[in-house]
Amino acid sequence: MIGIVDYGLGNIRAFLNIYKTLNIPAAAVRTAEELANADRVILPGVGSFDWAMECLNASGMRDMLDELVSRKKRPVLGVCVGMQMLARRSEEGRLPGLGWIPADVRRFDESGFTQQTHLPHMGWNDVAPNATDSLFRGIEYPRFYFLHSYYCALDNDEHILATTDYNGKFVSSVCADHVFGAQFHPEKSHHWGVQLLKNFAEL
Repeated sequence: MIGIVDYGLGNIRAFLNIYKTLNIPAAAVRTAEELANADRVILPGVGSFDWAMECLNASGMRDMLDELVSRKKRPVLGVCVGMQMLARRSEEGRLPGLGWIPADVRRFDESGFTQQTHLPHMGWNDVAPNATDSLFRGIEYPRFYFLHSYYCALDNDEHILATTDYNGKFVSSVCADHVFGAQFHPEKSHHWGVQLLKNFAEL
């Protein structure tokens, strides 16, 4: 069962609808006890970094998340702010992140932006995978929906799963063993997103 962490943020219903269409068991989890039964975990997120971390910490699921991901090595997919939460910290706030990916979250540098480039980075954009044997398996010409002003700056390039160009390349998907992240919104990205979520379920 895929547990979608419902801590008050994210497009929970959209994920559930996709997995229902795919006939893949998934459920919104709101307690540590419910989360403990998940074979895979999706951590969605919208809004600011600190607000998301505060909501997660107050949900009562933080310790169980650490248990499942850090000790039991269950696959996890962070989406949008959920991907940024996988990092150690963010320039957007003061609270520490989950620290599952060796990275810091930084704001795009607007000083070099052209008139056509502005924040937030919002809308459809191409995604260039470094590998096509996990999240991006079977996805041709991947194109996803974005809405963000911050990105993950990784310590090690080996954790880059995909990049996207927005006045220069940035990391739009990460992978460190069983920990995955997508800066874009697969739940809003039509058939590309459906295939990516299906791939995650089959890892």
